[in-house]
Amino acid sequence: MQGLSKQQALDQLRSRIERIEKKPPLAEASSRSTGELSLLATPRGVIHEIFGDTQLEAGNTLGFALAQSRPLLGRDRPAVIILQLGPDGRELGVPYGLGFKSFGIDPEAVVFGRMDNPIDLLWAMEEAIACRAVAAVVADIATPIKALDFTASRRLSLRAAASGCSAFLIRYTREREASAARFRWRLVSALSQPPPFDAHAPGRPRWQVTLEKGSLDGRRVSAAPGGEVFLVDWTERGLERVATDGRRGRAQRPAPLSVPLPAAMGDGLSQAS
Repeated sequence: MQGLSKQQALDQLRSRIERIEKKPPLAEASSRSTGELSLLATPRGVIHEIFGDTQLEAGNTLGFALAQSRPLLGRDRPAVIILQLGPDGRELGVPYGLGFKSFGIDPEAVVFGRMDNPIDLLWAMEEAIACRAVAAVVADIATPIKALDFTASRRLSLRAAASGCSAFLIRYTREREASAARFRWRLVSALSQPPPFDAHAPGRPRWQVTLEKGSLDGRRVSAAPGGEVFLVDWTERGLERVATDGRRGRAQRPAPLSVPLPAAMGDGLSQAS
């Protein structure tokens, strides 16, 4: 955008975001098989908010962000950035390096950063999003921060749309504030389907997901009242929506479950990577 004034550059960014928002996230999958259509696919270059009601969902929320990040990785964008505030790291711990492999991510492709204050965290997010080698930026925020307001989220959204890098803001609260995020997810741990060879063994990571903001079919600018609810499994093909009876496809609205998710992050949340 060299040679353009600041206002002209902003106008171009706004136009680009509007075109992206009008494009159905699953448009590229329209010609695929029914099984492939059950994959939970979202576009590049957008901001996601991922909410857990409490910090007990820390493993689930981070695992879901990593699962969303995996399809974004490629030869040109091999890196994932995970950011925390120093005090939050003492509350949540840091990810277990070997756990990344469970989501198809090479631990050596993950860069972990810990910031001293919220302003530095937001600055680091903007700089990481702008890096062409980064596929996804995950900010794991344990406590509310005033600096992350609508203006800040809008700035992050503009930066993500311009660079093609997606960002995931993980929060732990039942409160919601105005945000420019394209998608807002609420996660509750769900009971995994046991593997066929051992009914007592842990199954694939599974989440009960409520899409509170955004739409996966492109026909609505916001989710249905109360949010669209899915059961989602992590598979070798990516995140896949499942029905409550185990069949692939749109899930029914299940009751909230409190069974801890046997996710790949496991006990490693309290270990250094």
